[in-house]
Amino acid sequence: MKRTGAQILCESLVCEGVDVIFGISGGTVIPLYDAFSEYPQIRRVLVRHEQAAAHAAAGYARTRHKAGVCVATSGPGATNLVTGIADAYMDSTPMVVITGQVATRLIGKDAFQECDITGITLPIIKHNYLVHDVNDLARIVKEAFHIAQTGRPGPVLIDIPKNVQLAVTDFEYPDTITLPGYAPETQPDPSHVMTAATLLNKAERPVIISGRGVIISQAHEELRELAEKYDAPVVHTMLGLGSFSPHHDLNLGMLGHHGTVAANRAVQNADLVLAIGTRFGDRATMRTSDFACKAVVVHIDIDPAEIGKNVVPLASVVGDARAVLRSLNPLVHPANRREWLQQVRTWRSEHPLVPASRTEKLSARTVIRSICRSADDNTIIVTGVGQHQMFTAQEYASPRTNGLISSGGLGTMGFELPAAIGAKMASAADSVWLIAGDGGFQMTMQELSTVVQEGLPIRMAIISNGYLGMVRQWQDLFQQRNYVDVALHAPDFVKLAEAYGITAIRVDKEDEIGPALRQANVHNGPFLIDFVVDAEENVYPMVAPGESLDCMIECPQKVVA
Repeated sequence: MKRTGAQILCESLVCEGVDVIFGISGGTVIPLYDAFSEYPQIRRVLVRHEQAAAHAAAGYARTRHKAGVCVATSGPGATNLVTGIADAYMDSTPMVVITGQVATRLIGKDAFQECDITGITLPIIKHNYLVHDVNDLARIVKEAFHIAQTGRPGPVLIDIPKNVQLAVTDFEYPDTITLPGYAPETQPDPSHVMTAATLLNKAERPVIISGRGVIISQAHEELRELAEKYDAPVVHTMLGLGSFSPHHDLNLGMLGHHGTVAANRAVQNADLVLAIGTRFGDRATMRTSDFACKAVVVHIDIDPAEIGKNVVPLASVVGDARAVLRSLNPLVHPANRREWLQQVRTWRSEHPLVPASRTEKLSARTVIRSICRSADDNTIIVTGVGQHQMFTAQEYASPRTNGLISSGGLGTMGFELPAAIGAKMASAADSVWLIAGDGGFQMTMQELSTVVQEGLPIRMAIISNGYLGMVRQWQDLFQQRNYVDVALHAPDFVKLAEAYGITAIRVDKEDEIGPALRQANVHNGPFLIDFVVDAEENVYPMVAPGESLDCMIECPQKVVA
C-alpha cells in the first residue's frame, strides 16, 4: 500500500506498540504531525520545551520497561533535546528520538533551522540515522527500536528530512532485521559463571552491589534468591534502588558519596564484592584506588566495555543480569555468616539516618522520610538532582520494585517534573509523587501547564530552602562558607500552581506534614505542596571529594573512619 514517509513512520510506531509520544511540532515535522491525526491510538503530549519531551520519554521508558518516544523539529527543537538524550545515554534508558530535518537538497547549506543533529549527538547516543531515502524508513524504525531496547539500552535518533516525510512509496513493515555489527551478549559464558561461583564460595565476608542493570533486566527475584541463599548483605548504587526490598534484613542501603555508614563500611571490609549491573561510577566508588581494597571483585554486566573501565575485577561475567544470576545461583553454596552479618547489622543500628535538629525549622529529611514511608506498591517516586535527591535515596522505603526514578549519571536538574509526566503516562493506575528542589523545579516548571492539559493527578512536593542546596553544602564544608551565587529567589509556588489551575498548599511545620500528604493523596487532580524547610540543612553521611569510602562525615562534628 502506498504511504508517505510521515505515514510510514506512524504505521511503524504503531507496529512497535507505541501508545504515547512527547514533543513539539515545528516547520520540518508538520507533515509528520499532519499524519499523526490519522492515528488516534498514538497519544500526543504537547510539552512546553523539547528538553521536557526527552525527560518525559525517559520517565515513560523507565516505568514501562520499553522505549519512550520524543519528537522535535530541526535546529533549536533538535538541540533542545540534547540534554535529555545525554541523560538517557548515561542512565541506560531506552528511547527513540525523532527529529525533523531540512530537505535533503538544503543539507549543508545553512538553511533556516538546519543543524547537524546526528553529528551533535554522536558522543551521547547509542546509534543514529539520517534518512535519505523513504524506502529505508520502515527498516530504520525497526532497527532503531531493536537497538534502543536490547543489550545495554540507550537512546537512538532518527533524523528525517522534510522531503522524505512527504515522499510516497509502498509500505511493508519488516518482520526481521539484519545487523551484523550489533550482537549484544546476553547469555553468559558458562566457564566465566563457574569461575565467579568458585570465588563466591570461598568468601567469608561478601557484599553484593546491585546496580541499575538488575532493574533493567528485571532480575529482582534472582537477586533476592542469591542474597538469601548466599547470606550476603546487599548495597545499592543510587540507580539500583528499587532492585531489592528496603525492608529486607540483608539490605544496607545506598553506598558511595552519600551512602550509609553500614553500606560503605561493608564494602571496605568485605573480602569479596559481587557487582551486578553497575559501571562503578565515581559517586559510588569515590577514590577508586582505595575502593574495596580488601576484596576480590567479581563484575557482572551486559556491556563488556564496562569491565575493567573503572574498577578492575578478578573475574567477570558478560551478560544480562537475570540470565547470569539464573546460571550462577545454583552454583553458589549456602553459608553461615553469622559473625559478618552481625557486624554489618551493628554498623547499621549504630549509625542511623537522623533528621536535623539544629533549628526549629522544618527538616527536609523529615519531609522526605514521610513521603517515602507513605509510599506503597502503587507509588512511583520521581526526583530531580541535589540535596532532596540524596535525602530521597537515603530514605527510600517503597516496597515497589523499580519505584524510584531519578537522574543519575548526568545529574540533570529539571528532570523531575517532565519525568513524572512520563511515568504517569506510562502507568496511569499508579500514584506518582514528585520530589523537587526549588532550584531544579524552576528549570522546567513550565511543564505544570502540560500536567493540567493532560489531566495528570501528579502529587508534587517542592523542598524550598532558598538555595541551590547541594552547591551551598559544598561551599559550606569545603569553601569556608563562601556562598557564591547559590541564594535563590523563587516565586510563590502556591500562587504559581493556582495560576495553572492546580490546587496547592504551603507547609512549614512538622505536624502539618501528615495531613498535607493525606490531602494530596485523596485529591482528584494534580496537587502541589510547598515545603518551606531549614535553609542550611546538610545531607549526611557524606564522603568528601577525593576521599575513600572509609572517610565519612556523619555530622558536622563527627568523621567516621
